[in-house]
Amino acid sequence: MAQSKPPQHARAPLAIQAVQPRMAGALVLTSPAIGDDGRIDALYSADEDNLSPPLAWNPVLEAESFALIVEDPDAPGDAPFVHWMIWDIPGTATELHRGVMEGPYPQSPVGPIQGKNGHGHNAWFGPRPPAGHGLHRYHFQLFALGKRLGMGPNTPLPDLLNALKAETIASADLVGTFKTKDPADLSIPRTFAANDHGRGGLDEDDVDRHAPHGPDGVVRP
Repeated sequence: MAQSKPPQHARAPLAIQAVQPRMAGALVLTSPAIGDDGRIDALYSADEDNLSPPLAWNPVLEAESFALIVEDPDAPGDAPFVHWMIWDIPGTATELHRGVMEGPYPQSPVGPIQGKNGHGHNAWFGPRPPAGHGLHRYHFQLFALGKRLGMGPNTPLPDLLNALKAETIASADLVGTFKTKDPADLSIPRTFAANDHGRGGLDEDDVDRHAPHGPDGVVRP
């Protein structure tokens, strides 16, 4: 009997693993889009609204700009999949709002340059792992820099990394997870939960869809 092969994951290092900051632990990144269980809200996935998530961080006194790279190391291929690259975020900024506009020069926030994601677009691309590929991790990697980079929107990741290696004061890595629902999960019939008044659960074949039931499923008057 043939055995299924395990999902293949990227083997190249993440951007943050290649950059040595001058100050350790000086930058902390947070996001309300990532729940207490570490899961990224589906609103930000490519299967739903595909909005870039809101992010917030503490000020870094010496920072002239910030750069952000979001990568998925669990994606198939030799390198992590790039979901977002944006740099020249003003050094006075402490957040990115939800839904940064697509394009190399987004109007909000003012100033940043938005690089190309793994699909070749100057925009955020939300999580969408292949079905059956399991849980994927998404690394939101923020870099506080000693100057504005002034690099164009077509700058490839290796060139951006070289600039980060020379200018990074502090860095932070926020990890969120996401898993695509298997087709089998989507075919499971929806059931109705019991309400606050203690009635039994409602079945899909109920005629009235609201009658109270006993534990044996018999409709009560």
